[in-house]
Amino acid sequence: QVQLVESGGGLVQAGGSLRLSCAVSGDIGSLNTMNWYRQAPGKQREVVATITTSGSTTYADSVKGRFTISRDNVKITVYLQMNSLKPEDTAVYYCNVVRYRSFARTENYWGQGTQVTVSS
Repeated sequence: QVQLVESGGGLVQAGGSLRLSCAVSGDIGSLNTMNWYRQAPGKQREVVATITTSGSTTYADSVKGRFTISRDNVKITVYLQMNSLKPEDTAVYYCNVVRYRSFARTENYWGQGTQVTVSS
């Protein structure tokens, strides 16, 4: 059974930094993408950053240059370093893992979410 446990959220002033962590337990295979999503009140969940098994990364335009996603394949942990935080970054942040299996099958796993609040 795969479990994702996020940590590192909290309250920070605008311009500050936070580092989110997501520890994964269980088998997610050797081919997967680890992702961070966020959902602000009244808004749809949106992808913030992704990182592949090989380390390729993508970011939402709104966080480019401020957020950095990284992963430790030994610890099976994904991180999100968030700098220069803005009030509009306030949201619940979710860790997500997509495991790619044969025959184009995928499995999706989600964490419980961690609240990030940025005060102005």
